[in-house]
Order: sequence, then structure tokens, then C-alpha cells
Amino acid sequence: MPATLTEPSRETPVFGEYDVVVLGGGPAGMAAAVAAARAGRSTLLIERHGFLGGMGTAAGVTNFCGLHANVHGDIRQVVHGVADDLLARIERLGGLNTPHHLFGKTVAQAYDTAAYKIAADDLLLSAGVQVLFHALAAGVVMASPRQVKALLVETKSGRMAVVGRCFIDGSGDGDLAAWAGAPYEKGDGAGNMLYPSTMFRINGVDPARAGEAWKTIPDRMLEAEAAGRHRFPRKTPIIRPQKSGIEWRVNLTQLANAQGNAMDGTSATELSEAEMLGRRQIAAVAGFLREVPGFEQSYIVDIAPQVGIRETRRVTGHYQLTESDVLGCASFDDTVGVNGWPLELHLKGDVEFRWPAIPESRGFNQLPYRMTVPLGLDNLWVAGRCASMSHEAQSAARVTGACFVMGQAAGTAADLALTADCTAREVGITALQSRLIEGGAYLGTTW
Repeated sequence: MPATLTEPSRETPVFGEYDVVVLGGGPAGMAAAVAAARAGRSTLLIERHGFLGGMGTAAGVTNFCGLHANVHGDIRQVVHGVADDLLARIERLGGLNTPHHLFGKTVAQAYDTAAYKIAADDLLLSAGVQVLFHALAAGVVMASPRQVKALLVETKSGRMAVVGRCFIDGSGDGDLAAWAGAPYEKGDGAGNMLYPSTMFRINGVDPARAGEAWKTIPDRMLEAEAAGRHRFPRKTPIIRPQKSGIEWRVNLTQLANAQGNAMDGTSATELSEAEMLGRRQIAAVAGFLREVPGFEQSYIVDIAPQVGIRETRRVTGHYQLTESDVLGCASFDDTVGVNGWPLELHLKGDVEFRWPAIPESRGFNQLPYRMTVPLGLDNLWVAGRCASMSHEAQSAARVTGACFVMGQAAGTAADLALTADCTAREVGITALQSRLIEGGAYLGTTW
């Protein structure tokens, strides 16, 4: 048993009381908070960083995945609603790229992280959301075994409690849900989670000479390893230009612990080790890139503020999305939107993609409301990569598009639950779907 000590009891100040309390400022948390606030609910979003965007900014992803799907060979945007409002703001700031093709099967859309941060602030403030930055969630107070009363946070002003009627966990790690007693899973059942990465950007690239370097870099990696000049943490590189061709984003690290397993994003020790390991790997990768034509004068302009976590806890809900749901383009009566991204499994030493049949299929699966409602809790929703999914399905529906979908659904459902004085599980699906459609969401019931 580890050593313990007993803390003295304390009176914790109440920061405030709200209709809806959202933990996490990523796409899921932002969409949830905006949806609840637009419905007229007093809404507080709590974020541990000093900016919004989640992994998209804090981990330097710089790339929206899952906004589009390959619908019978036609690539279309399938995530709308709150997502459209954010995209429009980034576009007005000049920070949004035209979608770029991936693998000949789908597209992703790059953005400037500074523009994303500014646009996200404006989106939430315009909706009437109150934001508390630099607040690290630390625990919950329960009104009953099924009812969360308050979220405890540590801030520069000290420890405080946020009292709420409804809570939405968009933390990515399922922190709030786990503290409240919700059941959850981690990994594939054998302790294996998707490997994290540390993202970085380089500047000083000659765009004319670099050309479509992302097509040639994989072969150059093989040559460099065969010659003994470099060793890479994984095989499949994701290296693409930003809106300015002199700047490129690089995703080529993979963070394993001493046992070779994925670093655990819920372990303070492993997170600390991962941060330093990521920077060591980045230094080596940047050295290799300077051997690529057009990259000779390149330099590291930014390393993401934190490690990019792909998977930790997955909270068990009233339905668990599965691999067959994703690959089979499943439909659900309680659909709240769609996921158009394939399985993207970051396995040891490589990345494996598994796709629905393209172009034979519609290329997307619907996302059921039930996956946002944890078992055993009445006033809590989970949205984003910690929602109810299998290990394989989570590798697809953890990306930005699906997170927007789940967040908007959770925030809308919280308003409906308060109006009807009912539990999360009892929210009327027809009313929820109607409200989502009114809010611009696409539920995947046409095409």
C-alpha cells in the first residue's frame, strides 16, 4: 500500500451555481456549452488551460478530422450546427485551409491554432457561456449515488466548488464521470491503449522545392533507416503544409512507456515522462526532415503545449458504439448526428486505418444518444473521446467531427432534461432530434 496522510476537513467556497456545468474546452465541451447557453441555461465551461480547443490547440493537432464523409464516392461535409459557427469564425480570421485529400478516400481540414483560439473565445462569449480558465478538476460531491451536486476545482484562487443541476463531461479522460462512480473501460481489455503523440510545426520550408513532399517522405524514411542514419518511433508519417506553405505540421512521434505500452494519460508520472520523450523524438525527426529537399533550412517553430492523448477512459453508457457499427455504417433510432471517420488505430510502431466500403457505402455511421448517457447516473452526460465506445470504435469517433456532434447533443439534452424535470436517460428522443435539426445539425437520416 502506498503511504497516505489524512487531510484536515475544510470549508470549500462555492464559485457559483449553474444550470449546466461543462468540464473540458475541446470540441465536445464547446459544443455542449454553446447548445445549453443558447437554450437560455446558465452555463459554465471549465478548462485547465488558458484557451479553448482541446487537443486541437493544446496538443497542436491543427487539423479537423471527421467533418466530412465519403458518401457513395462523393466527399461531403456531414457535421454541421455549432461546428459551422466555429468554422465560419476561423475562416473570417483567415485561419482555415481548404480541405485536403487523404488516401484518396476522404478529406481533413487544417487550421491555424491562433485563429482557432480567438474564434472559440468569440463563439462561447457570443452564446453567453461563462468560461473559467486555469481550473483543474479535482473531484466531485454527490447529492446521492445517482446525482452529481458539485465539481471541485483547483485554481490560482484556491480550491472551489461549482454547483450544478446538470453536468457534461467533455474532459476526454472521463474524469468527472469516473469520480461520480460511472463504470468505464481502458484500452482493448489487455491493457493496450492507442499510443499518444507530441505534435510540432516547422517553419522555413521552401514550398516550391518541397512540393508534395508528403508523398516521398515515407520512402525517404525507409532509406534513412536502412542506411542507419535515423530510427523512427513509427512507420506512417503525417506531414502536411499549413495555409502558409513555409510552415508544415508534423505528426511522427509515438510515446511508449518502459514496457513498450502506450503512455497512460491518466498517470501523472507517465504524462511527465511522455512530455520529455516527445520532445526527444521531435528533435530527431526535425533533423531527418532537414535532409528532405525544400526542408534544408527548416526549424522547429512550435511544440504543442501538451502530449496528444488519443485514448484513456471510455465511460460505459446505455449503448457502446462498436467497430462493426463504424465499418457497417450503422443507423440508430436515437441518432444525434454522424461519424464519417474510419478506424484510426495507433498501434505499436504504426498507424492502421480500417474503412467502410468506399464508394459502395454511405461512408458514415450514426451516433446514438445513448452513448452519451453513463450507466447509473441521472444528471451527467459524457461527450467526446470518453463517451461509450469500444476500443476500436473509439479510434474513429474520437476525432473532432464526432466530438462536435456528441457535445451539441449533450448540451441540448441537458436543457430538455431540466425543462421536463427528468433524468438524462428519460430525455425524449423526438424532441431532442427536432431541437438538433433546428440548431443546424445533420442527423444522417437522408442521402
